Amino acid sequence: MWSSLNEWLWQDRFWLPPNNSWTELEDRDGLVFAHPQDMLAALPLALALVAIRFTFERLVGLPLSRWLGVQDQARKLVKPNATLEKHFLMEGWRPNKPQMAVLATQCGLTLRQTQCWFRRRRNQDRPCLTKKFCEASWRFVFYLCSFFGGLLVLYHESWLWRPAMCWDNYPNQPLKPALYYWYLLELSFYISLLITLPFDIRRKDFKEQVAHHLVTITLIAFSYSANLLRIGSLVLLLHDSTDYLLEACKMFNYAHQRRVCNSLFIIFSLVFFYTRLVLFPTQILYTTYYESIANSSPFFGYYFFNSLLVMLQLLHVFWSCLILRMIHSFTKKGQMEKDIRSDVEESASSEEEEAQEHPQLKNGAAQGPQESPTDGPRSRAAGRLANGHMLAT
Repeated sequence: MWSSLNEWLWQDRFWLPPNNSWTELEDRDGLVFAHPQDMLAALPLALALVAIRFTFERLVGLPLSRWLGVQDQARKLVKPNATLEKHFLMEGWRPNKPQMAVLATQCGLTLRQTQCWFRRRRNQDRPCLTKKFCEASWRFVFYLCSFFGGLLVLYHESWLWRPAMCWDNYPNQPLKPALYYWYLLELSFYISLLITLPFDIRRKDFKEQVAHHLVTITLIAFSYSANLLRIGSLVLLLHDSTDYLLEACKMFNYAHQRRVCNSLFIIFSLVFFYTRLVLFPTQILYTTYYESIANSSPFFGYYFFNSLLVMLQLLHVFWSCLILRMIHSFTKKGQMEKDIRSDVEESASSEEEEAQEHPQLKNGAAQGPQESPTDGPRSRAAGRLANGHMLAT
């Protein structure tokens, strides 16, 4: 059964243009071609990258964050409460008002004390700035090395400057060792990102990030197996050209170096829009959709590969909308209010809620069901402090 499935999956008509077969891509006369089984080496390499990442974050990222002055906010620990903790873990970390009232009665607490417990408990699980900085520093180093490494590999290749050359004598295009190792490293890195996903910070665009990683892994694996290495290498290089700028912007944002962060944000936005919204559709999508079948008819791999590229472009449009929203805020207020693109945490609002809770606690409102007035100088000052605190984080 397995052999039949394997034979069906690797039919020539799925992967190669008409009138081409796998036998033409066998190594011969000193020429080496891409073989699908070569990609299996990415699995152990991905595990190695995970180990390297954790080592890097501990030995390089953490000391660098301290040197740049990244400081974690001091958080008050909640008092142990088995009933509230069970609800937090099993039922949800943000109970509604009726549930909150029932929990308050069960624990002998006021409603405001129960609300404060859940706010502080949510804050305990929020990622600290140091962890964010270490993750961003690892990605920055990899994307930077990958981008300039890719430039070294492709600089002298004709298809870098003329994408139409990607289809010259396709699929009979020999594989160069440097391109193979760079391709393998990229695939291993994105697999490592999926492996560490449960341990990484859960961001607001978590689903889009997962979709991006899955599409990228599928694109890399399919393009290698179908010997679409030339156009695949252009896609990788184009994406790496902006990713390291994004991570650098995050790092300086966490270090509260606003001027550097704002300058990098402007550069990143310009490069992102040009590469993702101009170069990608006009050069990459155009050549894969039109020029790739100039000398052959469409086949399954043609439709599948272009579908993945279109999905990638849709993600580009999604992130471009987020960046445009930030640019609008940037032009109005002169600085970024939040971390760029996807680094706005889902629980970011809980910190503001806790900041608004402090003046109420000081006024003694937590000792009874009455609420402190929401108007007046003290309330307005607390609101300004809360907003200012959110800008700092």
